[in-house]
Amino acid sequence: MTAKLLSVNVGMPKDVSWQGRTVHTGVWKHPVTGPRLVRRLNIDGDGQGDLQGHGGEQRAVLVYQIQSYAHWQEHFGRSDFEYGQFGENFTVDGLPDDEVCVGDRYRIGEAEFEVTQPRVTCYRVGMRLGEPELPALLVSHHRPGFYLRVITEGVVRAGDDIVKTRTGPGALSVADIDALLYLPGRDPDHLRRALAIPALSPGWQQSFRDMTAARAAAGTAAGAAAGVGAGVGARAEAWPGFRPLRVTGLVHETPSVLSVELAADDGGALPAAEAGQYLTLRVGGAGDPAPVRSYSLSSAPGAAAYRVSVKREEFGLVSRYLHTGLRVGAVLEVAAPRGDFVLVPEAGPVVLVSAGVGATPVMAMLHRLAAEHTARPVWWIHAARNHREHLFAHEAHALLHALPEAHEHVFYTAQNDATDDGDGVRAEVHRGRPTLESMAALGLPADTTAYLCGPAPFMAAMRTSLTTIGLADDRIHTELFGALAAINPGLTARPAVAPHQPPGEPGTGPLITFARSGLSVRWSPRHRSVLDLADACDVPTRWSCRTGVCHTCTTPLLAGDVEYAPDPLEPPPAGEVLICCARPRHDLVLDL
Repeated sequence: MTAKLLSVNVGMPKDVSWQGRTVHTGVWKHPVTGPRLVRRLNIDGDGQGDLQGHGGEQRAVLVYQIQSYAHWQEHFGRSDFEYGQFGENFTVDGLPDDEVCVGDRYRIGEAEFEVTQPRVTCYRVGMRLGEPELPALLVSHHRPGFYLRVITEGVVRAGDDIVKTRTGPGALSVADIDALLYLPGRDPDHLRRALAIPALSPGWQQSFRDMTAARAAAGTAAGAAAGVGAGVGARAEAWPGFRPLRVTGLVHETPSVLSVELAADDGGALPAAEAGQYLTLRVGGAGDPAPVRSYSLSSAPGAAAYRVSVKREEFGLVSRYLHTGLRVGAVLEVAAPRGDFVLVPEAGPVVLVSAGVGATPVMAMLHRLAAEHTARPVWWIHAARNHREHLFAHEAHALLHALPEAHEHVFYTAQNDATDDGDGVRAEVHRGRPTLESMAALGLPADTTAYLCGPAPFMAAMRTSLTTIGLADDRIHTELFGALAAINPGLTARPAVAPHQPPGEPGTGPLITFARSGLSVRWSPRHRSVLDLADACDVPTRWSCRTGVCHTCTTPLLAGDVEYAPDPLEPPPAGEVLICCARPRHDLVLDL
């Protein structure tokens, strides 16, 4: 039976009110009569609202089948669907997802098309139908629909036959590819075959490359655990939740920065942290409920005690308590070292760039390099207000002195100074902030790996300078202890709002602590998920499908337990939670 084009559907993006926000979306498509010209990027009269997830040459035309319409009408008990209801441009009779393969080509009217990928899981199709769980159902029922690339532009119209002109290589159907990305139990052979399909869109190819690399890393890590090899794999947390650690030392590094040394309360050895990771502290003496804050480890990896270094903030509840109320012998509740801003073992040059208290994680990295007696060329670049606020000045200088190829550059923003302690390493001190010109003068090789930590504007400026002088963007790693940049596809921009208690009556349920945002909120069942609560509090979040499919919302769970509704199609790794479909069983502490 020849497949047919039943309807051509178009629609321009518009603003739609949704959960107190505004979404700019092109998911509202409506049938048009007569001929329509299909161009390289879309159909005349059509547009996409979010070009990060939809549209572009690889996703010019979205296809959905009338057979799937019938399936969802029965599933939801509805009879009100119309063409374009699923956001598709072409409603077709035939071309089922489990038969059409990525790389297949079809002629429709005057135009020729190539299948490039399944539909992207996205909350907006659920918004369009009023069925929030639809993105997950499209995957679990193996009915996602698919995108086409325009090979030959031309006119199409409802009623045109759909003629297959070429079979794609690999014999992987749209449903196969979709399951490979979103469902558990992946077949390694399917991964290899998917990566060999030239027509597969670059975004999906990268996802599969990442999966392949993750599988290899996990295998290496498993071998290392069995004494077979060594490598970097998934980072298992050293202990679940919080455990008591005793304060064994307090050192005022500068007038504004205090180092706190922490040892196991039972006197045992602490698990080694990776260079660059951080601890999360629950500080019982600073408020009720006990606030939670994260601080970089500045100690040498493998040291007998952990060391965090904390800047006193004028209005910081926890930092003021640590500076003025904490005493040696006190016990703090501490979550295990975590974080992906870690020193990568490699042989090339490395530059450690920091400002102010941002020196803490790169200080741990410098300790690691010194302990390894690295032969790597190392540049240490630190910006401070003046020599009194120069954090770890002597400690860093001594470590650099022990390295065969070290370069130390200090930038004082409030005064000019020059020091040379006579031990063979010249600490070049510059006046003002590091600039493009001063960074270019360092002569960093193009294969240098950079680690940056400090205020967000500082890191943004340093990243720009480093890429301008020739470093690859993927070799520049940054750490930011504030809230991570939000990923909220389709939402229109609005002024930033500090995290706050949600509007309405306070909840009486478990306590939800957003550690990065410094906010604790009682749960109320009026929120569908932890993500909905975070949205109500203006806590920056990351999400896309909002139904447990895409894992964009995966968040480290520092303490507590959740239940899911709906159940995610694939559970997150241990120690993490999908906040888009999670509800608390008990008090939660989240790295948000």
